[in-house]
Amino acid sequence: MKRLPIPDDVTGEEIDKSVRQELMSLPKTLAEDVARNLVMVAKLLDDEPEQAYQYARVALRLASRVAAVREAAGFASYAVGKYSEALAEFRAARRMTGNSDLWPVMADCERGMGRPERALAMAGEPEVQKLDRAGQVEMRMVAAGARRDMGQADAAVVTLQSPELASHSIQPWTARLRYAYADALLAVGREDEAREWFAKALEADQGGTTDASDRLAELDGVEFVDALDPEQEADDALKPVAESTVEESRADESKAEEVEIEDVEPEDAEAVEPEADLVEDEVQDDDAEDLAEDAESAAEARSEDRAGLPEKDGDDS
Repeated sequence: MKRLPIPDDVTGEEIDKSVRQELMSLPKTLAEDVARNLVMVAKLLDDEPEQAYQYARVALRLASRVAAVREAAGFASYAVGKYSEALAEFRAARRMTGNSDLWPVMADCERGMGRPERALAMAGEPEVQKLDRAGQVEMRMVAAGARRDMGQADAAVVTLQSPELASHSIQPWTARLRYAYADALLAVGREDEAREWFAKALEADQGGTTDASDRLAELDGVEFVDALDPEQEADDALKPVAESTVEESRADESKAEEVEIEDVEPEDAEAVEPEADLVEDEVQDDDAEDLAEDAESAAEARSEDRAGLPEKDGDDS
């Protein structure tokens, strides 16, 4: 597998302390290498899951016997929709640690693989009782999703009804729980209640983990237009330019026609006529001078001819 580059400023010190302790079983250089790959997984998991997955596979190849690595690889696989692969990694991590924290996401992998009945069965296993409050809320949401997958929309609504949903305190999972409940209500046609719970989800969603605002706008009939759409901006920018260019061209043509018309107005025409008369007079004067010169030359020639003739004597008789 081709390894992706890791920025020089990324160090293994950024990894969680508990993970660093797990990596201490590895040689120092190897531990640092694995830790840096895990840091990249954490950095990219939300925004660039495909790249996070590649870094996770490198870490897994280097240290497959470290539970933290198996867990990271599981979440990276889960993020790109490789549910079978993710489930295998989660199971491996759970065997290594004996921890049940991954139980809800393991059940959701079953859903992703098209086996909602298995996910629902996991929701009733004893492992759920070992989960903390956050884990139990996650398990409840997975179970509700499985109900909907199986076509049991009303049962999904009931599954989500719990003390955590009714609580007014804001926890890290509150927004997602309220959002799931609102979505379940909408699925059974209870639109007014759904809108109320989407609003409650938005109120609790301080980190922007849901699209509750968009769902509210959709229910209110508000349509968003992307004002930053580059294609639309290009079209809008070109149209006025093209229209203004045509108008300017037409205006220039009109001005040119006006100039031509002005050039042949009567006043200008009268100003031109005298100039034509002057030219004609000059031509006539030149012709007269030429005729006069020709006549003078002819006269001189006749005089010379006469001068060359012998003089006649007087009458001899």
